[in-house]
Amino acid sequence: MWNDMEECQKKLSLVGTETLTDSNAQSSLLIMQAKCLTAELSQWQKESPEIIPLNEEILVTLGKEEFQKLRHDLELVLSTIQSKNEKLKEDLERIFGELKTKMHDIKEYKEKLLVTLGEFLEDHFPLPDRNVKKKKKKKNIQESTVQLITLHEMLEILLNRLFDVPHDPYVKISDSFWPPYVELLLRNGIALRHPEDPTRIRLEAFHQ
Repeated sequence: MWNDMEECQKKLSLVGTETLTDSNAQSSLLIMQAKCLTAELSQWQKESPEIIPLNEEILVTLGKEEFQKLRHDLELVLSTIQSKNEKLKEDLERIFGELKTKMHDIKEYKEKLLVTLGEFLEDHFPLPDRNVKKKKKKKNIQESTVQLITLHEMLEILLNRLFDVPHDPYVKISDSFWPPYVELLLRNGIALRHPEDPTRIRLEAFHQ
């Protein structure tokens, strides 16, 4: 094969020194070049690539390089995660501080509201006289012995429920709630009935 290629090269060099006198000379030159290239390509296709033998030392070296690369990548990942965790910790501490401040403000607002309500209600909405007998619709009905609570106490119960259990602020109307006071709260929009249970009421959330 290599002999054929050398022969082609010789012919090409000879042709290159001769003067082309007719149109077929150029075609012949191209054909000879194509044959030489085809022969060279065929020879390269038959060649097998040289494989570098991998001994133990080379394998150890390659393993160390891969390990160092993997270690570097893992250190980058760890550094990124640590940075994100630190930022998350700072955000959580900030949010916790904000919530703590809000809770403190709400408690102060609640206490102030209770004091103001207490002073106002004691002056304008005293507890009904427990010694006054209620008129009986029927003679065989005994008078209730339930201890009534003041309007201030009713509002305090509703207010505590609103702040302590905001997801379920309704309170069961007990016998200790004087009905005229319950109707007063409902009529003036201070309290609201449960949409499905009329025996439960809640305080309107004026603070929201």
